[in-house]
Amino acid sequence: MPRLVALDIPGGPLFLDVLRRLLDAGEAVLPIDQRLGVGLQRALLDELRPAAVIDASGTERSLEGAWPTEPGDALVVATSGTTGKPKGVVLTMDAVRASALATSARLNVDPEIDRWCCCLPLAHVGGLSILTRSIVTGTGIEVLPRFDAVTVLEAATKRRATLVSLVPTTLRRLGDAGASAYRAIVLGGSAPPVNLAPHVVTTYGMTETGSGVVYDGVPLDGVDVRIGDDGGIALRGPMLLRCYRDGSDPKDADGWLSTGDAGELDADGRLTVHGRMVDLVISGGENVWPEQVEAALLRHEGVAQVAVAGAPDPEWGERVVAYVVVSEPGSPPPLEELRELATSEIGPWAAPRELVIVGELPRTAIGKVRRAQLTSLVTSRSGASEGPSSGRIMP
Repeated sequence: MPRLVALDIPGGPLFLDVLRRLLDAGEAVLPIDQRLGVGLQRALLDELRPAAVIDASGTERSLEGAWPTEPGDALVVATSGTTGKPKGVVLTMDAVRASALATSARLNVDPEIDRWCCCLPLAHVGGLSILTRSIVTGTGIEVLPRFDAVTVLEAATKRRATLVSLVPTTLRRLGDAGASAYRAIVLGGSAPPVNLAPHVVTTYGMTETGSGVVYDGVPLDGVDVRIGDDGGIALRGPMLLRCYRDGSDPKDADGWLSTGDAGELDADGRLTVHGRMVDLVISGGENVWPEQVEAALLRHEGVAQVAVAGAPDPEWGERVVAYVVVSEPGSPPPLEELRELATSEIGPWAAPRELVIVGELPRTAIGKVRRAQLTSLVTSRSGASEGPSSGRIMP
């Protein structure tokens, strides 16, 4: 019976070599986030029950109480945990292969010419799938331990990397000059910025789909998308998970996975994602999607980063709150100007009624905003805080 083996190895050639060896042997692999403390690493192992762990020296250590895997299982990837305890997503080798071939076909990858730069965390499917694409298609790859703008630029200019996956935060840090060094940039993880270069491809997917399955709104070959009566997005395709590590299967009998996101399909079948259904703000009876408001507010030159969430309001039920990292410290954008932007782009119901200035936004390792933590950024109306500087501006 094949085992599940945890990899406690930083990003680099050793991780890739061990991953390839284990997959070739028919074993399944669980990557461990290198930023986790000892306690959280132990909790992850207790939750997902691998049979062994391999450390950065290449030494393998057996573990007690292992759960079995099924023949054909290739990866167990812990979800990012934005909504509670992480789950182990089980992806088969067939699913991994289907994802690698479909994404490579959409990007017109030529293994003889192209080369990937992998700088995303390997404990998340966005980074790990770059390695499996390389293994499946034979495309060259440069595996970095972390994102560093200088090193990522050098991967293109000095080591012939042509493809890179980034999240909006790292794309911004790389800058226009660094981004132009790549033939194609795959962007995921959170809502994209406005005015993207033509060679930046936005993706939609999740751990359960084995990486992005919709590129620039268009499903990959073999992927089906449907919108439910409640506006929820459902996906089906050969790259979806087999089950969770505990044996539960989130797919229905026909293979459809409800994503928990809301969206719509246009007449040409192009998908627009509105955001997480649990993030929906209902203000005065109107639906407000935070990501739409964020995209509008980012057009203001005084807004470097922004997250939008709802707050209880006695008159409106919920009010729209904009949490903003300013472009120039000490020069917050006027709330009224942000309200005008949201009103002109979306409608008056989407205009924020409260502006909170913060030093940074709470994010997951792949750049998703942790909306549940936004209110903790501000500890008093005066802006006094033990964390990043913050304050409130209300009409």
